[in-house]
Amino acid sequence: MTTITATAPRPVNRRLSPAVSLGHTMTLAWRSLVSVKHNPFELLDLSIQPIMFVLLFTYVFGGAISGNPGNYLQFALPGIVVQTVLFATLTTGVGLSTDLTKGVYDRLQSLPIARWTPLAGRILADTAKQVWAITLLFGVGMIIGYRFHGGPPQVIGAYLLLLIFSIAVSWTAVLIGVMVDTPEKVQIFGFVVVFPLTFCSNAFVPVQTMPGWLQAWIKVNPVTILADAVRSLVDGAPSYSNIGLSLLWAVGITVVFAPLAVARFRRRI
Repeated sequence: MTTITATAPRPVNRRLSPAVSLGHTMTLAWRSLVSVKHNPFELLDLSIQPIMFVLLFTYVFGGAISGNPGNYLQFALPGIVVQTVLFATLTTGVGLSTDLTKGVYDRLQSLPIARWTPLAGRILADTAKQVWAITLLFGVGMIIGYRFHGGPPQVIGAYLLLLIFSIAVSWTAVLIGVMVDTPEKVQIFGFVVVFPLTFCSNAFVPVQTMPGWLQAWIKVNPVTILADAVRSLVDGAPSYSNIGLSLLWAVGITVVFAPLAVARFRRRI
């Protein structure tokens, strides 16, 4: 008679080389991106809505604010791009919350991968979507009359600044995504926080006609600083003070919210 002995399952090895972990991150980022092929509606928030903002703001408010739509488009398009980038960071929190509530992360954690790679893959994929949204908006703007006055280095600098700032803000979305129990609550955060920040800035209108108390807030609003920095880059006259302040805001947001988000993420999974 033979005796069958059960073998204890081997523990998942989390000590992986940086190269292997990077490969896992790229794979998980591709997983998030390839889902767009099967569900194109994921790009609606990064495509249709921003285009509507460009067209409506330009042709409805442009004449009243700047005298004609062309002048207003040259002023407002960078601000609309900034608003789109900030709202797009919410997709990181929504996607993260969806994966957590549906048990996707539980399945991923059973694989021999580092614990941080699913989160890194999600952020990397959403950064790629940000590039799509920025390019789409500038492309539509050029079709209806917007023109870059800065050279390729300045335009690339504007892209990099927008992406750096969006990655920093995405940590707030990650924190909200792991704190709430449904993805819809992440979107509520966007309307409560991101919406007032973008509209109480100079992203869409000059501040000269606003009340004095509101002008004081707008001048220190990080959205205003980022919008002015992006405008200066694409217009070919970089404002290094606004660029530096935007980077400082990005660093500050990351330093505050990234550790909180990572700690809460670890407790959640």
